[in-house]
Amino acid sequence: MESVKETPKIGEGLAGPGRPKGIPNKSTTIVREAIANLLERNAENMDKWLTSVADGDEVKGIKPQPDKALDIMQKMAEYHIPKLARTEVVGDKDTPLELKISWQK
Repeated sequence: MESVKETPKIGEGLAGPGRPKGIPNKSTTIVREAIANLLERNAENMDKWLTSVADGDEVKGIKPQPDKALDIMQKMAEYHIPKLARTEVVGDKDTPLELKISWQK
């Protein structure tokens, strides 16, 4: 009779190498590429759409909303230029924070 191997339980056994740090998974990569392609194909249209929002359309009864156009542009920029993380420098509460700046010749 053959012996049956028992599969290891979760947390037991050897871990695989996994994905290297900083490399996005396949789904994330595919979605980002799809969004980039969509934006590239519609670059001219987005300019028209933003202008339409900013200037409005009297025929369709749409009021000019330049503030909304700017808001849309800002939101789109976040996908192209990532936000910088905020950092806070904290020192000891009893001693002041000291910065030393020097130049080399």
